[in-house]
Amino acid sequence: MKLEYEVLHPFYKTLYDLVGQENMLKIYDEYRGMQISVPMKLYDRNLAAEKIRKEYDGTNLAELTKRYGYSQRWGSNLIKDK
Repeated sequence: MKLEYEVLHPFYKTLYDLVGQENMLKIYDEYRGMQISVPMKLYDRNLAAEKIRKEYDGTNLAELTKRYGYSQRWGSNLIKDK
């Protein structure tokens, strides 16, 4: 399929620039017509909590909370409630 980049909707131009034509078309085919809300956090809160509990060694809370994109306060409360 020959794509006419200059007449793409601005949203699809941005997607094209980010992921390339092939992946942009896959996203278009999968989600066109839908309204999508993208979560602020990359990692699921409950699954990240499990990982932090498993990987916490008493000294690495700052590293773990940063890795999973959560605050140290949240991590501290998580460890306290353990």
